[in-house]
Amino acid sequence: MKDKISKSYEQSKNIYDDILTSNKWWSKLYLWLFWNGVDDNEIQKRLLEHIPDDFSGKLLDVPVGTAVFTYNKYKKLKNADIRCLDYSTEMLAQAKMRFYENSINNVDTIQGDVGDLPFEDETFDIVLCMNGIHAFPNKEQAYKEMHRVLKKGGKFLVSLYVEKEYIISDLLVKLVLSKKGWFSPPFETISSLKNRISKNYVIEDFYSQKSKSIIYFVATKKGDSYEI
Repeated sequence: MKDKISKSYEQSKNIYDDILTSNKWWSKLYLWLFWNGVDDNEIQKRLLEHIPDDFSGKLLDVPVGTAVFTYNKYKKLKNADIRCLDYSTEMLAQAKMRFYENSINNVDTIQGDVGDLPFEDETFDIVLCMNGIHAFPNKEQAYKEMHRVLKKGGKFLVSLYVEKEYIISDLLVKLVLSKKGWFSPPFETISSLKNRISKNYVIEDFYSQKSKSIIYFVATKKGDSYEI
């Protein structure tokens, strides 16, 4: 499964940014037809606003992808210690180049697996996971690992696809994106996600738009133990 996912993201590396940011006419059409016109730029911008520009702690970004959404934010986080991890070496190479071209020097890029994070317990003040959970093959292990490396009282910032909000998006995910390896079932619904997150975090913000399948939430870690 991991090899399939890695291959799928390698194949999409040249169009990945255009799809997510709707820079092209065809990507705007794609978002309008299949995602009910969801504005991923706006969702990610709203999520990143929860990180103050004077943040000076440790931040984990997993998966970083190409850093298309985060590099402008990281320009402002001059006092932060940032680790960016991705399973795809192709995505990671693009992120690394983007950081270099924008003179962002306080970021380390790491190839690795979210299911086996190479960090000590309670290392990070913030764990950021944008458009990642719906792609992770072992979601339970990913949730557990991200919780493990986050400090008690730390912030968990997430954007992801949820099913049963827009039938056309669900069909696209089932018939195309999952088969290609870009998404990996099973998927959360809004109710299952809130139930899962509330066991281990206090939900501070939960943003969803009616009949749209991409949402975000911000939550604060309650304690050390992880409840399934």
